[in-house]
Amino acid sequence: MTQTTKAKPTAPEALILEIATKHFFVETLETRNRDRLDFHDVAVWATRAAIEEACEAGRIAGAKAMLSAATSR
Repeated sequence: MTQTTKAKPTAPEALILEIATKHFFVETLETRNRDRLDFHDVAVWATRAAIEEACEAGRIAGAKAMLSAATSR
């Protein structure tokens, strides 16, 4: 029996899954080809909170990148 191992998610992928799990209570963002597993009812406030968290994470990553570029000169 051959067993495939999943690659470790990249930092952005892990963060996306963390946000989805926290706000939408999903186990995975992989397609499972079952409606009850692939479609979820999500409240608008949960959607807003997830988008706000993702935007803040992007803002922080951008600021870190700019700081790193400025200090490496």
